[in-house]
Amino acid sequence: MKPLISIIIPSYNRAYLIAETLNSILLQSYDNWECIVVDDGSTDNTQEVLAEYIKKDNRFQYYKRPKERLKGPNSCRNYGFELSKGDYIKWFDSDDFMYPDLLEKQLDAIKNNFHCNVCKVAYYDFENNIVLKHSEIFSNHIIEDYLIGNLTFYVSGPIWRRSFLDKQEILFDTKISNLDDWDFNLRMLYNYPKINFLDEVLIKYRVHNNSLSQEIGKLNFREIQSEFKARRKHLLHLIFMKNVNTKAFKQFIIARNKYFLREALILKNNCDFFLFKNLILTQVLAIDIKGIIKSFVGYIGLKFFKKGYKFFK
Repeated sequence: MKPLISIIIPSYNRAYLIAETLNSILLQSYDNWECIVVDDGSTDNTQEVLAEYIKKDNRFQYYKRPKERLKGPNSCRNYGFELSKGDYIKWFDSDDFMYPDLLEKQLDAIKNNFHCNVCKVAYYDFENNIVLKHSEIFSNHIIEDYLIGNLTFYVSGPIWRRSFLDKQEILFDTKISNLDDWDFNLRMLYNYPKINFLDEVLIKYRVHNNSLSQEIGKLNFREIQSEFKARRKHLLHLIFMKNVNTKAFKQFIIARNKYFLREALILKNNCDFFLFKNLILTQVLAIDIKGIIKSFVGYIGLKFFKKGYKFFK
């Protein structure tokens, strides 16, 4: 009998987009799947859209996130996993698109005793119908490169063997909203799963201004907090992993923190003090004494005298 693949999709107010995603699932050449959509409290007509798909095909399922659980896609994913019955788990987003042979090719690739298969993802501009770029998935130093963004799997790139996920103490961290896929994939990588890779684009990742990932560029304080909380969590965890070189990761966090701190100070955004504290903490962990002094001078100069841009370059 064909193994069952559970596709788990969190959704919040995506009724205007999710039909494209569900249609791409209906077109899959592999047919033994269940698609579990968990609604995060939508106020649009998501429920009605799903009802129509369930009428067409009983492989679709619709659930609402239990009220006692924290709001957010991570709670929905964890809940969807609890409801799922598949031998393999395919996390997916409500605005992305599967190529017709995605499930068939990934299942075929993962069968030979692998815990995970990862395919490439295309950054896709649906409005203009163009591919902007492809994700990078290959590396000889997978953890180090994933930490600093040289590799990107997203949440939808991998398919996971359920037996591997069942052994994990935590799946998605419900306290993180930004970098949730980065955090999840890294924690799985720390367990050194057997992964094989498909050098083929099989997913379209929708690029648009309404995605949560775009919010940090708009200096959304909540999302900035979430990003740096996630990065700090991993930095502290990696202290105990002696076989992982964290130098580049520390430099990456410091550079990113400097950029957002400079922008926040220029725009007089109220997240500047949080970013300043976070920068100092990271520099302390990196034992960067010279950098700490520069950060203090630069912060005071920009905050009170509008001078000191060079200290955050």
